[in-house]
Parts: sequence; C-alpha cells; structure tokens
Amino acid sequence: MTNQRKLLSLVLIVGSALSACAQSSDHNKYVDAGSACAELPTHAQLQTALAGARAQTNGGFNLDMWGTIVNRDGVVCAVAFTGANRGSQWPGSRAISAQKANTANAFSLPQLALSTANLYTATQPGGSLFGLQASNPVDTSIAYRGDPNNYGQWNDPMIGGRIGGVNVFGGGLALYDKKGTLLGAVGVSGDSSCADHNISWRTRHTLKLDYVPAGVSGDTTRPDNIVYDITPAPGVMIGVSAGGWGHPVCSAAATTIAASLPVIP
Repeated sequence: MTNQRKLLSLVLIVGSALSACAQSSDHNKYVDAGSACAELPTHAQLQTALAGARAQTNGGFNLDMWGTIVNRDGVVCAVAFTGANRGSQWPGSRAISAQKANTANAFSLPQLALSTANLYTATQPGGSLFGLQASNPVDTSIAYRGDPNNYGQWNDPMIGGRIGGVNVFGGGLALYDKKGTLLGAVGVSGDSSCADHNISWRTRHTLKLDYVPAGVSGDTTRPDNIVYDITPAPGVMIGVSAGGWGHPVCSAAATTIAASLPVIP
C-alpha cells in the first residue's frame, strides 16, 4: 500500500470514528418524550389553547405566537404556533418560547412559582439576581436541529431535548396540576413581552394547569402574575421596583388586562 493510500485509509477511519462519536453524543442529549412528557399536554392541546389565548385582546400588536412546554427536567415536550405556517410568527420566538418555559420551570418550586416576568428587575445591574440570564445558555444544537419544516409540529426537532436558556421578560409560567404538583412550564413568545405574559396565562388556564401554590406578585388570586410597580428614579435608567419583582409597562391595555386575568382555582 502506498503512503497516500495509507493516509487516506487513516483519514477515513478517523472520520468514521468522529462521526460515530458525534451521533452518540447527539443521541445522549435526547430522552423518550413519550414517557418523559406523559403528564403534560400534547401538541394538539397546546396548539388549541395557545390559539384561543392569542385570539383574545392581549394589549399587544395582535401577532401570532410560538408556545413551548417543558417537563420538570427541562425536556421539551411540545412546540406549537398559531399562524398559517412557521413563518407567520417571528422565527426567533420559537427558541425564545422554549427559553421562557425552561426559565419558569428552572426557577419555580413546588411551594413557590416565579414567572419569567417576575425576574426582570432582580436581574438588572445591581439587582440581587444580576447575571442569572447568562447562567444557563440555550443549547443551540437542540434549538436549531433538524428540518425546519417540522418546527412547531408534533415532531418538532426540539422535542425530547433539554433546551436550557434563561429569559427575564414576560411569557413563561410554571405548570401545576390540581394536586399542586409542579409538572414543568409553558413559554410563549411572539408579541410584546406583556402580551406574551397575558397569552401564556390564558393558555395555562385553558390547559387547567394553573393550581399555583404561591408567588411574589402580592395578589394571592394571581400569585405569579406580572408586576407593574416600577417607577422612575434619578440615575436609574429602568426605574425602581417597589417590591423588587417589577416588569416594565408595555401598554396601558396590557396592564389593565393583566389585572383581570383568570384567577387560580
């Protein structure tokens, strides 16, 4: 065998080994969604609830939405959209909706729910949770994997993977069943962050997974609701939140709607 052939054989062997290693690594990132997500809504249930919530007045721009559900381990269980096709809503909001779901799940507990909206003030410079938004990056190999034709379908390529990510504006809510068990979270994106929160809230209510035990909103009937208590302050660009859990106002309509969202069961 000539030196060139030996070299070619070595390259092919190494290439095959690397390919097998990559496939094994990719496989290890995914779990059986059928069993991991058995207690959570299906794609069809999410899509129906999301579409119903989007169709209402939410104080935003009346845009179509992405929605994602994750389980308690952060595994993506369902991804859906409300428009005619995957391009009818912001493409970037697919990953953001998953990021919001991951955040609400990751920072909620069986006895205390934190919505993504509740995290805004605390994660700003000088806040008690500053830097949190950079602590758990999105796994881009999961977020952008597979055929885009399947995005938002029952077989979205994110399903079964742990998406990661932290998002600190409205749209992510933890999911609690009637026994008070924390099952995971839902994330919604595609409009203003305030409208996203309202749509997510109504989606969760329709799915009957809003048995929230407690939160930081100050409203026991809506424990993890968005909080609008930021007021201007000298030298502070974003203002100061009276309770420490405030979110910026997007519109007067969105603020009014948030105060009248369905109460917890």
